[in-house]
Amino acid sequence: MGILSRFKDIMSANINSLLDKAENPEKMIDQCLRNLNSDLGKVKSETAAVMAEDQRSKRALDEVNAEIDKMQQFAVKALEAGNENDARKFLEKKSSLSAKQQELQQSYDLAHTNAENMRAMHDKLVKDINELESRRDMIKGKMAVAKTQERMNKMVSGLNGNSSIAAFDRMEAKANAALDKANAMAELNAGPVDEIADLTAKYSGNTAQVDDELAALKASLGQQDTTAVDDELAALKANLNK
Repeated sequence: MGILSRFKDIMSANINSLLDKAENPEKMIDQCLRNLNSDLGKVKSETAAVMAEDQRSKRALDEVNAEIDKMQQFAVKALEAGNENDARKFLEKKSSLSAKQQELQQSYDLAHTNAENMRAMHDKLVKDINELESRRDMIKGKMAVAKTQERMNKMVSGLNGNSSIAAFDRMEAKANAALDKANAMAELNAGPVDEIADLTAKYSGNTAQVDDELAALKASLGQQDTTAVDDELAALKANLNK
């Protein structure tokens, strides 16, 4: 049968192996389904034809077997009736039918074997298609997740090496350096601190403040001899009143 040779690869096809070797499983599984569905249509047509031949051969064989049995029965009846010549004719017919029976038996055996092979091929093809259809959504789902992860990886990689962010960092560093330099220059321009000038400004104000500080000073001196202090105070007041 030509159909058996044309579709023998279907019987030995390993769908899982094909998918494992595919560079793009998503496209591969769609292509496999298209190919297998196309093959299934051809296999169905050929299988139906082979099964019909099997049934026709079986019917022809059954008919000749029934005819042989009938010739045997008529031969027996003819002998029982004492008609040996008639019995001989029935047995001759039976003999010719037996030769035909052998030919029909061979034809039926071949047709039946072909029908079984075609049916096995058909069933395997249907099983492979059902398996692929049940796995197609799962495979495509995995591919979608993988593509999303790949895009995210590229985005993260791009952010890590983003030139705009790196330039921003450099500008911020320059701004900090300029600010530090300006603060240092302001400190240098201010000059050394004149402590006497600060003290002069402090004591050039209201004398009431000086009296308050004097009272606090006396209190801190306690029982010590204050004569020298009083003399210095008098001189200090005289200078303040000028």
